[in-house]
Parts: sequence; structure tokens; C-alpha cells
Amino acid sequence: MRSRKLKRLVSVTSSLLAAAGALMAAAGSQQAAAQTSDLVSKTAFRVCADPANLPMSDRSGKGYENRIAELMASKLGLPVEYTWFPMATGFVRKTLQANACDVVIGFAQGDELVLNTNHYYTSSYVLIVAPEGPLGGVTTLADPLLKDKRIGIVAGTPPATHMARNGLLPKAKGYHLMVDRRYEDPADDMLADLESGALDAAILWGPIGGPLVKASHPKLKATPLLSETTPPKLFYRITMGVRQGEKVWERKLNSLIRRNQSEINAILADAGVPLLNDMGTGPLEAQQ
Repeated sequence: MRSRKLKRLVSVTSSLLAAAGALMAAAGSQQAAAQTSDLVSKTAFRVCADPANLPMSDRSGKGYENRIAELMASKLGLPVEYTWFPMATGFVRKTLQANACDVVIGFAQGDELVLNTNHYYTSSYVLIVAPEGPLGGVTTLADPLLKDKRIGIVAGTPPATHMARNGLLPKAKGYHLMVDRRYEDPADDMLADLESGALDAAILWGPIGGPLVKASHPKLKATPLLSETTPPKLFYRITMGVRQGEKVWERKLNSLIRRNQSEINAILADAGVPLLNDMGTGPLEAQQ
């Protein structure tokens, strides 16, 4: 009899401890969710951005990422509030992770520094040339017409690997990757060198090169590099970046992106960003 009572007591005690543990876990989860939610401002759409990164963003609000930020903020009924910092080493740590702001408008999918939203566009690197020149029809870095040509390339970017494979580096001119664009502008310098004749061709990330050609270098032509058959890939999906763990905020932004995709596309197209289908195999229109 005493043994059965003892077993019953142990069983009841175990059940109570399990229930208490579940309640504590639920309370802890709710508290963590509340704390995460509290990090995101409820009075402003707080954007982390580079103050001198045209055509993407700048302090005057002329970049296409500024326009996308304004669109998102208007749908939330909030004003835009910026934290400015050069898009270089320490950008995420000193802005988003420091809770100085809540979203980076443009961030490559898969980067572990942030929690990525769903992508809102896909683009690629572009080859920029004079359209009427001998390179006007080139669509791949494996084209023999590029042999012995002077090509501008941002050091350390994926197209440099393709250039090395195709023997295009000996006469290439490298430009810096990580810079403070308030003091150095590799993309504009490269296009100026191309127009002056110091280069025969230039390779830039399409969301930079496309808009710069459209706005300031109309005599040049930007061709998306979609025909490379070996790694690394030259197209990327672009998301918005939020702090790790902020799933509620991520889902809210995903909903905003989905419901306003056509307006986002219009902003990007107006700026001159090459928009591709999700697989990076052709223009976005071919997917529709």
C-alpha cells in the first residue's frame, strides 16, 4: 500500500514539474518575443543606409533605395528615419546590430550578418561597352573578342574569377571594393576611364552600373552577364536585411514586399536596374 502511494506521489510530482516547466518555457518565449518586437521602432521606419552610395542611396534621398524606403514607410503610415554609415567594414555591426535602425533596404540573399526577407528583385553583373564598338555584341566573358582588351573590374568580385579563367587579367585594371564613397568612387572612376579610352570595357554590379549608365553615361551600353556556364554565378537575389531573430518584423516586411511588388519593380526599372527572373536566365518580363 505504502509503495503504491509513493509511486502515485512521484507521478503527480513529475506531472506538476513538467507543467511548471512548460509554463516557464512559454513565458520565456513570450518575453523573448516581446523583447524582440520592442527593438523595432513603432514611430518611424528606421533605415540603415550609406550617405553617399548613389545610385542606391544618399543623404539627399535621390537613390532608388531611398524611394523604396519611402514606399515601405508610406504603406506603414510612418516617417522614414535614417542612420547613415558608409557601406564598408562594420556597417551592420554599427547600425543594425547596434539597434540604431531596423532595416537595410538592399542586402544579398544568404548573407549571415542579417536575417533576410524574401527577395524583392534579382539582378546580375553587367558588361559595359560602347554599343557601336567592336565589343558591342559581347554577352559572355568567354568571348574571344575580349582577349587582350583593357577591362575594368572591381577587385575581389565574382566576375574576376571568370576573367582569370579566360586569361583576361593581365591587361585588366582593378578598382577598390570596400571604400567610403564620400571620398572614393570606383564605379564612376571606371566609367570615366571607359569613356576616355583608358579602358575597352567595364564590369560592374548591375544595380550600380545600369543606373549610372542610364543617368550619366547614355553613350554606353550595359549588358547583363547571363551566359556564363561555370561558377561563380553572376546573378544575385536582393532582400531587405533585419536583425537576426526578428521573425515578426521579417514577416511584416515580406507581406509589404508581396503586396507592393509592382511598385517596387517600377522604381527599380525607372532607375535603370537590370531586372531578371528568379533564376537569373533572362529579363523579368520573360517570366511574366
